[in-house]
Amino acid sequence: MSDAGPLTAQDALVVLMIGVSAADGNIRTSELVKISNAINNLPVFAGYDVERVPQMSQLVFDLLEPEDGLEALFGLIRDALPKRLFETAYALSCDVAAADGRIAGQEARMLEEIREELDLDRLYAAAIERGARARHMTL
Repeated sequence: MSDAGPLTAQDALVVLMIGVSAADGNIRTSELVKISNAINNLPVFAGYDVERVPQMSQLVFDLLEPEDGLEALFGLIRDALPKRLFETAYALSCDVAAADGRIAGQEARMLEEIREELDLDRLYAAAIERGARARHMTL
């Protein structure tokens, strides 16, 4: 990250969303649209420089290659993200994971890792997950 500087809290949220999307090895268009919509519309991203998104994507891909890369990724996120945004981070992660209509396999495991790494209360996490599922239901 030396050329992009240290991660901001907004960068950490973007990295986490990209990480969830990349977790299953298949980044879907619906997930990219969800990430883009979040960055462009949510108050937490006010003033965010969208030109940083390709750098954040590359960071995720670089970190997920080595065996201990996920641990390094979570370390960067914890260092950059204030605790008051942990629930926001999880909500964004759930929305990205649910964007294609299903959460299974690697994405489900990634969400579990995020819950643990951010030390989220299980009841709060369940409510966030239920909200994401409700927002992404189809007929």
